[in-house]
Amino acid sequence: MDFLGQRMPYVTAFSKALGTGMMISADSPIGDESRSAMESLIEDYEHVLSRFRNDSLIAAIGKAEHGGSFDFPDWCAPLFDLYDALFSATSDAIDPCVGEDLIRLGYDASLSFTVTQDAPEHLGALRGRAVWGRDVTRHGTTLVTHEPVQLDFGACGKGYLVDLLGRMLQSSQFVIDAGGDLLIHAEQPISIALEDPEDSSRAIGVAHIVNGALCASAPSRRHWNVAVNERTQIAIHHLLNAIDGLPAQQTEASWAYVPANATPDIARDYPAAVADGLATALFVSDATQLQRTFDFAYATLNESRQIAASRNFPAELFLRSA
Repeated sequence: MDFLGQRMPYVTAFSKALGTGMMISADSPIGDESRSAMESLIEDYEHVLSRFRNDSLIAAIGKAEHGGSFDFPDWCAPLFDLYDALFSATSDAIDPCVGEDLIRLGYDASLSFTVTQDAPEHLGALRGRAVWGRDVTRHGTTLVTHEPVQLDFGACGKGYLVDLLGRMLQSSQFVIDAGGDLLIHAEQPISIALEDPEDSSRAIGVAHIVNGALCASAPSRRHWNVAVNERTQIAIHHLLNAIDGLPAQQTEASWAYVPANATPDIARDYPAAVADGLATALFVSDATQLQRTFDFAYATLNESRQIAASRNFPAELFLRSA
């Protein structure tokens, strides 16, 4: 990001937030009281929604032998609304119940990266895994289950926390960077390199953002290999199609841009959450289908190193178009 230190010289970092860390650059200082409030929000957020914490509410749902009624904080309502919208817009391919599939594939709380022996018989909604809206019913911010359900809100969760933190800032200009998920409020465009998933030292383009959210998704930083036999290994990553529970193929990386004045209301109010979710959804759903519900611009990179991008994607791209 060009000259960010000059334009927004006040930097606040939360190094352990959501496992990846977050950094806020602003044009005015963030005081001790504001920083403390942000730290409290991050702690509350993880205590409720992290499936990597044994004491979280999400973990309790996964351990409830006969299910139950689980009351979430009021601030979860827009996040659940967004998952309802993505579940519908992707024809069920984005589903927080995908947490069970991630665990079976080795992306569990202990990060074992070991696929369970029974995974092939149980992965995905097609093989009987719980489904959002059917096996998890929602009444406002109360979720009701009838058996243990492993939920994962990672598709939108990091972006949603970024939005909540952004609402706490007093600065007129700021950038929140959460490991590739960006929320930007600036007077002049901020230039952002679009990382090449095959080489983090290279860029496949440069985006120019004034106000809005830009989120990226790629399996390159979160993948592992599983041995099929002595000679063959298959690559596993965390971007799953919830219908069959398998890692999405054909797409190497995606970028979703949600402008500050986007529609519907949830995109305007929580642009980073929506961009985060759409960057994942682009791996498992057609962009045209998603644009029937959400106002956003995008770019995707396929296995052949070809880029597909919407006309309004605010970037210069260096690779050939698909």
